Amino acid sequence: MSTVLYLLRHGETFDNASHIMQGQTQGQLNEKGISQALEMAQSIASEHIDVFLSSDLLRSLHTCKIIAAACGEQRVVTTALLRERDWGSFTSMYIPSLAHLSDPDLWPKDIESLEELKLRASAFLSWVRQQYPQKKVLAVGHGIINKAVQSVYYKKPMTEIAPMKNVELRKLIL
Repeated sequence: MSTVLYLLRHGETFDNASHIMQGQTQGQLNEKGISQALEMAQSIASEHIDVFLSSDLLRSLHTCKIIAAACGEQRVVTTALLRERDWGSFTSMYIPSLAHLSDPDLWPKDIESLEELKLRASAFLSWVRQQYPQKKVLAVGHGIINKAVQSVYYKKPMTEIAPMKNVELRKLIL
């Protein structure tokens, strides 16, 4: 039996709704994000989950705790490996105002590189395999780190991984 990883993006936050680059800020779920987490909890309630993992950022942790509680579990394990990409100087900026900066060569040097991000994603997958063999694991992360996890898992460039919507679930067999 393999480890089953249910990879989930956190619920909608106030900054998501306002198109603000959150990066590694804590973020806070808005009412829609809380509702999304409750709906996801109902949809997976019949699925036995052995372990609930979350990024250590509040928006993911809150999403995971809502789902875990609905599944009868109070314990959530957090890991910095699932933190969102560090957007450096772009953090807290209005995303549409960055549209003209599509070339990463024009970005500030304080942004986490894709190589660093994918190394963290690879470390996360290795950690889950080692710590939770033959378990069903729900891991709540963020849009870009989840994309990096899938990029490493499928051995594909990140550009070939479809973006995840808030509270979208993807299943990986490790």
